[in-house]
Amino acid sequence: MAISTALIVPPVFAETPEDLFEIHCAACHNSGGIGNPGLAPPLNRPVFWQALGSKAPEYLTGVVVSGLAGRLDIQGQMYIGLIMPPVASTTDEELIEIGNWVLQSLGETEEVLTQDLLDAARESQPSHANLRAMRPAVD
Repeated sequence: MAISTALIVPPVFAETPEDLFEIHCAACHNSGGIGNPGLAPPLNRPVFWQALGSKAPEYLTGVVVSGLAGRLDIQGQMYIGLIMPPVASTTDEELIEIGNWVLQSLGETEEVLTQDLLDAARESQPSHANLRAMRPAVD
């Protein structure tokens, strides 16, 4: 008689926005948003987020709603050919928490991502070209 050894994995409960980032974003953007060379750019770049200024929440909501593709040159690393898909694995509340953590903790800004901005991005579906055009030339 064969003995079954089932792996029991407890559910993952996020307690902080950083935990949510680890669950939903770190597979590509790495723990703490440090990026994965050639795969996904680092998000822990305060100069970038601060250069976006008041447009940072609009840019971030556009990226999570529409995804992003196209050539990006960031800190000497080229990202091309890979597409960040729209984020679909979170609730709006989680997405807002993650977005605010990125803007405020990684970006060192006081900018805030809101439900209204998320709804507006879903309605307008910003193009990848428009999102790339919003990017400041600081990388």
